[in-house]
Amino acid sequence: MIKKAWQSSFILLLLLVAAVAAWCWYRNRGGINFVHYSEFGIDLPVNYEMHGIDVSKFQQDINWNAVGQMQVKKVRISFAFIKATEGITRQDASFKRNWTKCKDAGVIRGAYHFFYSTRDPLKQAINFKNVVDLEPGDLPPVLDIEVSNNQPPAVIRSTARIWLEEMEKAYKVKPIIYTNMKFYRNYLGEEFDDYPLWVAHYYVEKDPRTDRVWTFWQHNDRGRVDGIRTTVDFNVFNGDSAALSKLLIP
Repeated sequence: MIKKAWQSSFILLLLLVAAVAAWCWYRNRGGINFVHYSEFGIDLPVNYEMHGIDVSKFQQDINWNAVGQMQVKKVRISFAFIKATEGITRQDASFKRNWTKCKDAGVIRGAYHFFYSTRDPLKQAINFKNVVDLEPGDLPPVLDIEVSNNQPPAVIRSTARIWLEEMEKAYKVKPIIYTNMKFYRNYLGEEFDDYPLWVAHYYVEKDPRTDRVWTFWQHNDRGRVDGIRTTVDFNVFNGDSAALSKLLIP
């Protein structure tokens, strides 16, 4: 009896150790399950239902029908962010074509502006509004803010706020902020916590390192998609299709 009791206790101890080890492994990975998809050329976090890409002229001529039709198991490209403008005068050479063809292919589309705190934020807002005609079913406008140009945080915050407020007045929807967490912590901070966040954090099999809620996660810049000859950034949405629909312009 004593031997059997000892054996039972030993087995329970082993199970307990295994359970703790599994929990630690799960916690260290951020609870994210990455699976390699050879068709996409990268590991994808399959915990998330909605996958997407972001593109600019550097992806050259995109066959958007092929992008929209590609599906591997349950993974397909549900949304795409497209570069529209930069600074006060620059406009992405491929934007108009990408903007039209993306919608025609049935992929949810969004447009982003690359922001400089050293340029007039009102003129940058005008540049974006002159190029982008957002429609119901599109994603909110995106402020891509990731360079400081040696400006202090106060200047970066004040100029970014002007652009964001102009977008909200123009499109009647709260814009999305794109950046990495180091930039967010150093230059933006809690003042912008009420904006949806699209965070860049590459090559780590865990959630982005952020203390605040994120909406989109750009997790890799080496992906492959049918219809695109170059590598492309991959993203996930932090929610299901119903949650994504609520984010779109009504």
